[in-house]
Amino acid sequence: MPNNYDDIIEKLDNNQLWDFPGGVFPAERKTLSNQTPIGKLPIPERLFVTVKQHIGVEGHLIVEVGQKVLKGQALTKSMNPFAVPIHAPTSGEVAAIQKHVSAHPSGLPEMTVEIISDQQDKWIQLNPLIDYQSQPKIKVLAAICDAGISGMGGAGFPTHIKSSPKKDVDFLIINGIECEPYITSDDRLMREHAWQIRQGIDVLCHLLKPKQVLIGIENNKPEAIEAMQVACRENPNYRICSVPTKYPAGGEKQLIQVLTNREVPAKGLPMDVGIIMHNVGTCFAISDAVFSGKPLISRVVTVTGEAVEKPSNLWALIGSPVAHLLAHSDYNPKLQKQPNVIMGGPMMGFNVINDKVPVIKTTNCILAPTDTEISSNNEQACIRCSACADACPVSLLPQQLFWHSKAKELDKAQDYNLFDCIECGACAYVCPSEIPLVHYYRIAKSEIRVEQEEKQKSDKARERFEKREARLIAEQHARDEKHRLAAEARKQAMESKGNNAKDKIAAALARAKAKKQAVNIEEETSVSKADLANDVIEAAAPNETTEASATQPTTKVASSNQRVQAAIARAKAKKAAAEAATSNVEVEVPSEVEVEVEVEVEKNNDKVSESIKTETQSKNQSVNAKEPAPHAAKPEPLKPESASSESVSEVTATKTATIAASKKARIAAAVAKAKAKREAQKAAETEQTSKEAPLAEVEDPKTDSSQEPVKTQEQQIDMKKRKIAAAVAKAKAKKAAEKADKSS
Repeated sequence: MPNNYDDIIEKLDNNQLWDFPGGVFPAERKTLSNQTPIGKLPIPERLFVTVKQHIGVEGHLIVEVGQKVLKGQALTKSMNPFAVPIHAPTSGEVAAIQKHVSAHPSGLPEMTVEIISDQQDKWIQLNPLIDYQSQPKIKVLAAICDAGISGMGGAGFPTHIKSSPKKDVDFLIINGIECEPYITSDDRLMREHAWQIRQGIDVLCHLLKPKQVLIGIENNKPEAIEAMQVACRENPNYRICSVPTKYPAGGEKQLIQVLTNREVPAKGLPMDVGIIMHNVGTCFAISDAVFSGKPLISRVVTVTGEAVEKPSNLWALIGSPVAHLLAHSDYNPKLQKQPNVIMGGPMMGFNVINDKVPVIKTTNCILAPTDTEISSNNEQACIRCSACADACPVSLLPQQLFWHSKAKELDKAQDYNLFDCIECGACAYVCPSEIPLVHYYRIAKSEIRVEQEEKQKSDKARERFEKREARLIAEQHARDEKHRLAAEARKQAMESKGNNAKDKIAAALARAKAKKQAVNIEEETSVSKADLANDVIEAAAPNETTEASATQPTTKVASSNQRVQAAIARAKAKKAAAEAATSNVEVEVPSEVEVEVEVEVEKNNDKVSESIKTETQSKNQSVNAKEPAPHAAKPEPLKPESASSESVSEVTATKTATIAASKKARIAAAVAKAKAKREAQKAAETEQTSKEAPLAEVEDPKTDSSQEPVKTQEQQIDMKKRKIAAAVAKAKAKKAAEKADKSS
């Protein structure tokens, strides 16, 4: 930083200031309007309140056509930090919300709320912040924003944004210079309302906490300097600085350079060098908003010029048409060759298109000059005198800027720092060719802004298109990936399903095979049991003639099965004997152990037969006992328990008979096999004997001494088998009966 805080304070204590380059000294002509107090205008019939009156974005409309409004009622709402609301200047009815000619050099129409006044001027309920020092800063800033306050001495920067910096503030500068000719609104405001301005400064100090407050006033306003000194004498940190008269000393960057010798960088802000600047009119509006609760709906406007019969300063409502102010000041258009009204001063003001242009928050002067006061701007060729460069307070090259701006070489104009121009008009004021240089600069700036806006829109559109393309590609990739994963999942599912189907088929086949095997085993077992039962029954038949009538169906079935099994056994024995005789194979004769086993089996069969006979006789006796007498009473029905016991006994007997028949069949098969072996052995021995002995002896049956003993042995074996089968059947029947008794 070129100058530190202590050096600046030391120089200010010595009443020494700095200077800025360039500048001009035009005729002031301030005495036309600063000799009378600020007047008050009557309420106009119609007011045209422009929605946007500041740098930033416009607020959101919250009223509609036909709605009744009160004085101070908000017409828009801040939806953005850079949005400042507007308020109804008086009570009345919203007549229209449409575009209306704007207070701008171009005169382009802007959105405007038209209000028809009811002349009652009725206020809404006001909510002041008297104890603002005990309130959070954010609440004070909100009150300033809700009051619609923006900069009233320059471009209209939102005050609540400027009053909430993120850096420490060394100096708070209050701009009371008002350097442009003819304009005296700030001068009269400081003279008449110095105390309210000081209250606004107090609020700003509460928000900004500056180290020092510098109030700059040009030395051509002694009454204003004195009034401010009286108002600020209680606070030593408030310093009144008398600045030499020079145009444009009231410019933001120029006044900072004069008071602190700090230079604001190009495209920078005063906060970049530790300084915040506010206008005296802004301080008055802050005081009104905080201590009275009033929004910004009026301001002091200087109406002056030799074409006005009564030049003065007036409290004008925001939205008042220029024609209303001129009519109250007795504007005389006959003093002009053609009507010429300027909004602003002669250096930086612009010609209004018609008298319906409304007053806005940054309007400080309405100038109606005669033809002799201001030159007619008869533009001539540039003589390259460089007077414009000498007068430029920003040290630019106005001549080169003029050439490039006029030739629409906007890039080259920007290379010469076109946007550093503050449009003070000093170059045009000193131009001997009367070239309206500022006019060319403004047009070039507006064209560049339009190009930049179009470029930004194009860039945003391209960015949106690229993002859309990227999004579509990403979505396509996502879909492809999704389809791929789905296909893989389906493939895996099909493979898994195929494997499961194969597994299911294999399991079904295994179950079918197992079931078939189980059926075969069951059939074999049932057949074996049936055969054994038949054999047992057949063996026991000679000894059980008394049971024929009771067991006739079972005996018949068993006898039939036995005959079939015997026939099969005989066929097998015959076939085996034939094969043995043919192949001369030695057949083994049953050993003594086998014979003993067969004898034991025969004994068991006999026991089984005896048990079956005994059980049958007991059943017949029970049945005979239960038969009623010829003339006896009707017997009671059998109980379920006795019936079930009888059925269980029958089932048990049947099962026992089946098992005995199966065993009998196996014994018969074994006997048949043994007979076949024995016959085969006998045939072999006979063949051997025939070779040694005469054929007649072999064929003579009388010489076979072993035939009769063999027959006797077979009868004995058969008897033993029958006894064994009977014993086995009897044991089985007894065991089945015991089980049946337990289960019942």
